[in-house]
Amino acid sequence: MDLLNTLVDKGLRRELPTREEALAVLATSDDELLDVVAAAGKVRRQWFGRRVKLNYLVNLKSGLCPEDCSYCSQRLGSKAEILKYTWLKPEEASQAAAAGVAGGAKRVCLVASGRGPTDRDVERVGKTIEAIKEQNEGVEVCACLGLLSDGQAERLKDAGADAYNHNLNTSEATYGQITKTHTYADRVDTVQKAHAAGLSACSGLIAGMGESDEDLVDVVFSLRGLDPDSVPVNFLIPFEGTPLAKEWNLTPQRCLRILAMVRFVCPDIEVRLAGGREVHLRTMQPLALQLVNSIFLGDYLTSEGQAGQADLDMIADAGFEVEGAGTTTLPAHRADAMAAAAASHGPCGSSAAEAGCGSACGGCSGHEPEAVPAQAAAQASVQAPAPAQASAGEVRPGLVAVRRRGAGTDLAPNA
Repeated sequence: MDLLNTLVDKGLRRELPTREEALAVLATSDDELLDVVAAAGKVRRQWFGRRVKLNYLVNLKSGLCPEDCSYCSQRLGSKAEILKYTWLKPEEASQAAAAGVAGGAKRVCLVASGRGPTDRDVERVGKTIEAIKEQNEGVEVCACLGLLSDGQAERLKDAGADAYNHNLNTSEATYGQITKTHTYADRVDTVQKAHAAGLSACSGLIAGMGESDEDLVDVVFSLRGLDPDSVPVNFLIPFEGTPLAKEWNLTPQRCLRILAMVRFVCPDIEVRLAGGREVHLRTMQPLALQLVNSIFLGDYLTSEGQAGQADLDMIADAGFEVEGAGTTTLPAHRADAMAAAAASHGPCGSSAAEAGCGSACGGCSGHEPEAVPAQAAAQASVQAPAPAQASAGEVRPGLVAVRRRGAGTDLAPNA
């Protein structure tokens, strides 16, 4: 197919495809799907080989959010029966992070619900970062705390943060339909603040909220314009008790096309398969590894993921390898540029700053504040197999396993 040959050539040159080409990827047929995956896979392997980076989420504060994001189980007015707890202590968060590191995670992502952190919150998270890095040598830490005020990104970097995540989620044109309590511009401003402070910027999207192909292309092109080091791709988990509970309009094939389009637009950027992969990709998850070079290990913020050992087996069975702590995630040209930018901001006490983490509220994880051996953690239970694809709009609560283990509970994490 001429389109795919063109996109591969552009991806190998780090050249931006046209909007029409990106839209054409989303419009390909099921008969063409394997060709699309193979083409995008060539670009993925050019810049990232067969490595898969593992990331681990720790939910520092769950629920009780004043924002009204329609996709989020922690939103204002949500009736989702999720865990709710206030800030974990630094030592609790550090022990939770250790479980993920023991399972092979290279990066720990610290997430907290809310509009944005107060200065006291930033100080608290700074102590948590210090505790995690003391206990887990060489681990990378990304913070995801909401909208940042002036100076807060710099304080997080001084505390040792390597990256900051804040997702755009959807296109500017449709953002007001998803969230009313803050704006798309607010989100862009926070990503820019992180960048300016010398943190590795991470920003992504949520697919499956009823958006059009044009919306998906718009947000991915906007992300490319912000030049993040990583782009997490979340697939909506339609929680009962949220406004988008009935938005079951994704198929595994649709998810793969979206991931391929993101890879073509962001050829040398870390593309992370994030929340909702188990729910929507199901048995097609191994094929997605041909497109992405990063995943989350274990559970999400308020929903369960598949068992950690199942993730590790999937990576090995698909012919990929877990990226080691001593390996630089990003291609040399991006890593060098990032190192130069970090150096220009002076010492911050942090280790290697690479890609950020990604979370969609209601789509990420927190974990039990008790470190467990990797083998024991890998035996954690896995959600029940998903039934066959149902029609769009059908409520399927059985596919959403609400998290009842990990941080804030007495049960061991699913690492």
